[in-house]
Amino acid sequence: MSDAVLFDARDDGIAIITINRPDTRNCLSVDVREGLREAWERFENDSALRVAILTGSGETFCAGGDLKEMVSTGMAVPPRDMFALPYDTIELSKPTIAAVNGFAFAGGWMIAQACDLCVASTTAKFAVTEVKVGRSSPWASPLIHMIPQRIMMEILLTGKPITAQRAYEIGLVNRVAEPEALLDAAIKLATDILAGAPLSVKAARDTVMIATEMGRSDALAAARTAAEDCYNSADAQEGPTAFSQKRAPVWTGN
Repeated sequence: MSDAVLFDARDDGIAIITINRPDTRNCLSVDVREGLREAWERFENDSALRVAILTGSGETFCAGGDLKEMVSTGMAVPPRDMFALPYDTIELSKPTIAAVNGFAFAGGWMIAQACDLCVASTTAKFAVTEVKVGRSSPWASPLIHMIPQRIMMEILLTGKPITAQRAYEIGLVNRVAEPEALLDAAIKLATDILAGAPLSVKAARDTVMIATEMGRSDALAAARTAAEDCYNSADAQEGPTAFSQKRAPVWTGN
């Protein structure tokens, strides 16, 4: 890993990925983009890691794309694979949490939005600022499944930032924590996920995404299929057994 993105593989199954360019407000420069791609691939391919937390060093989560690069290269439409977006341009099968420690503007909002869950510092601010610099934000289209239409419309049309508290109120953020407690709050949320059986967690995540993409009847059918590996696993027997024996379950992921 380059020092542009730090990777901490903890013994408890949590990976902490940190964008480490505070001098440029953690913008999505070439080295950061390459580092994120490598970090997500490392997380996905390590069977011991079950949840990833993405955060930024310093006082900014991510200020967005590298505008200097866009000017110097005359960039028009960004290449489809320019950014390693979880579950979009890079395949991930495990849960991710954004721990937003400061500004998450433009591309910073984009990568926070791409994560499954979001914990924000009370000092964090979110904005889709593309209208301010003559760019566009097609990546924001999935927001319609997260927040109300009129609120989404205002955010995209004005480019004005919203606070962490406002982001929590509209459903963009799951938890708000004081700056010094942000990472602990994200780790606590990750630990809550880790307490579940691995195949059950996967089936639960699949169910949410299936329901987002499909109508009611199709989603029900697809979710039932997605749940079969979970129901047929050894853990599906271990869970009820542990409950009846009044002990903590021992998950194997099989």
